[in-house]
This record gives sequence, structure tokens and C-alpha cells, in this order.
Amino acid sequence: MASDLLLFQISSVSALIGMTLGWRGVMTRYSGFYDLPTAWSNVFWGILLGGIYGSQIYTQVIIPNIEFEATNDTVVNPLNLILLCLIASIAAHFILRRNRVRSGSSQTTSGWALGLAVGGMFGMVVIYAVLRLSDFNSRLVLTVALLALLAPRCEAIISSYQGHLMLLGKKWGAILRATMWRCGYVVMFAYVLSAPIGWIFILPVMLIANRASENWIWDSIPKAGKKQLRKIWARQARERKLRRMSDNLTRQNPINESE
Repeated sequence: MASDLLLFQISSVSALIGMTLGWRGVMTRYSGFYDLPTAWSNVFWGILLGGIYGSQIYTQVIIPNIEFEATNDTVVNPLNLILLCLIASIAAHFILRRNRVRSGSSQTTSGWALGLAVGGMFGMVVIYAVLRLSDFNSRLVLTVALLALLAPRCEAIISSYQGHLMLLGKKWGAILRATMWRCGYVVMFAYVLSAPIGWIFILPVMLIANRASENWIWDSIPKAGKKQLRKIWARQARERKLRRMSDNLTRQNPINESE
């Protein structure tokens, strides 16, 4: 029991670190230009949705996949995978279509916050499964680190994309596309548990989609907000440039303390 509790704590902390880094990477960049209380409420809903979604993925997909790799007897039912991802996408759709989200046109940023929480819970479940079923080695440490960092961000990208499509008025298109990406996401993360080479396919797709997500969030900001953001970023760039110049001058002309 103590060992299970310790594994649960490790998986929880790892997932929280990944969620924090995912928040700092995007949400802090646009801080002040989206509805922060609404984003935090979506984190709460994401924890609830992610807890149910992650536990079902664990029992219906992760465990059967691990058993199949070990015995070649149990095959993952693809209908379970599609159904779970479809239900998760529909639930995300209803969360992102609430009045407080639509009134501020914040489906994209709210989707990112929602996805971070859902992905964090999913990552926690997968990390817990890995820790329980694997021996401690460098490969295990690398797998846990990558799961903690990428699981929340990948789900955040998918939910942000779903919110972006909803903002464009594509309702069923948003649900179906998000379902397709979630199916691929779950399959690949289940695959890398037994074949780490799968990270080669996950990382490039994630990096490309992460760059596109900044455009989705940028498009959701009103014109006045974009103009103000450009001014802030330009001022910050000038301050960094002046700071670097000051540091260079200090290194080139050190102060003689004896004088």
C-alpha cells in the first residue's frame, strides 16, 4: 500500500509539473488579454473530465495494450478507443460552449486551459501504470519525464484546436477532428510504453502543432488587444536589448573596486 501511495504521489507531482510548464508556455504570454477566471474554471472542469477519461483509457486501452504486448492474447478493441475519445470531445464541446466562454470569444484559451487539466490527469494515469509495471532504470525516468511534459501539452493543443474551430462556427467538424486527434494521441502514448521509438513520431507533430496553436490564440484576440500586445512586446524587446547592451558594457569596462 505504501509503495502504491508513493507511486501515486510521483505520478501526480510529475503531471502537475507538466501542467505548470504548459501554462507558462502559452497562457502567460497572453496574460491580461483573456478571461483568467474562465480559464481557471475550465481547469476545474478539465480535472473532472480528465479523471474519468484517464481512468477509462487506462482500463480500456492501456492495460489491454500492455497485456497484448506481454501475452499476445488480449487485443485492444478499437471501438472502445473511438467511443471514449468521441465522448471526451463532446464533453469538451459542451464545456467550451458555455455562455461565459462564448461571451468573451475565449474558446481557444479556455480550450488550452481545459486541455492542460485533461492531459495532466491522463498523463498521471499513464505514468502511474508505467511506474507500477516497469523496473527502475534510465529508460523509465526518460519515459516518465516525457509523459509528464508532453501529455498535458498535447491535449491542450487538441482542445485549443477544438475551441478554435468552434470559434469559426464548425461544431461537428470540431468534435470529429478533435476525436481523430485524440485517438491518435492515445494510441501513440500507449505505443511508446513498449516501444520508445514512438517518441520520434510524437515530438515533431507536437512541435509543429504547438507553433500553430499560437496562431489560433492570436486570432481569438480582438484587434485592439492585438495592437496593445504588439506595443508591450516591442517595449519588452527594447528593454531586453538595452539590458544586454548594459551587461556587455559592464563586462568590457569592469569597475575597479580599489578606486
